Amino acid sequence: MERGVPIRAVSRSIAVLQCINRHRSLTLMEIARAVSLPYPTAFRIIQTLVQEGLIECEPTRKHYRATQLVQTLSVGYSDHGNLITRARPHIVALTQKLSWPVSIVTHVGKSMMVRDSTHHQTSLTFINYAPGFTLPLLECGSGHAYLAHVPDAERHNILAGLEATEKRSHMLEMFKSEKLVRRIREDGYATFDRNPHSAVPGKTSSIGVPIFEGERVAGTLTLVFFSSAMPMAEAVRRYVNDLKAAAKAISAELAGDAAAEASLAQLNREAVAPVPAPAARHRPARAAAKARPAQAVAA
Repeated sequence: MERGVPIRAVSRSIAVLQCINRHRSLTLMEIARAVSLPYPTAFRIIQTLVQEGLIECEPTRKHYRATQLVQTLSVGYSDHGNLITRARPHIVALTQKLSWPVSIVTHVGKSMMVRDSTHHQTSLTFINYAPGFTLPLLECGSGHAYLAHVPDAERHNILAGLEATEKRSHMLEMFKSEKLVRRIREDGYATFDRNPHSAVPGKTSSIGVPIFEGERVAGTLTLVFFSSAMPMAEAVRRYVNDLKAAAKAISAELAGDAAAEASLAQLNREAVAPVPAPAARHRPARAAAKARPAQAVAA
């Protein structure tokens, strides 16, 4: 098999599992439509996942949902950052002030993943985006904000990976040309109008600003609003300054955490460092010379 070519059956199975996890509970037909698979193919994948214990059929209706066993898929993953803890009070405060839901989104592979959000704290939302919901990297405001602010070498590697596994697109070419990158960096934010990949395609738009942990882009702070509520320019005028201020505050807290952790690590290293043994004490040569005649007389 050619190197770098994915196994289609595995890719399809992962897509089905992600779809069920994202929507909590779906019928077989809904799953097949959501991942663009023929019904017989979706049926075989569902039966395999049921057999492996990763999903189950609800007893009262023919809906499929994830089981607790899916948690074993993340056992080897650890996230030691303080991003969610530090950001939580800020996104709650933003939603209280601006009314629209705000999310913390991070980069995962070819996607941007919601890590935390306030969708459940406001009525101005079509759906509660739970942690784990993903959007294509090139097709969302958070993805654009992330790509524009990572180091050039990292961005080039990400774009090369996307180009190798996906169809060429206008957005990919724009990021490769650096024009869009320069504009987003100058503005300090990215926008995406009428997102076609949200849970309600075309009905919401977003504004994303980067969050930094030192020099590293830790994620993005993203506000989502109804596309029909206002033009993008008006949303930027109303909300971008508040988003930038919150992102700056979160970044400062993350930098403080990193400095504190570095200081603690240094103290720990010093505490466990071996204490050098005291040097052997030697008598001065002059004193030793004086002692020899006395010893001879005594003899």
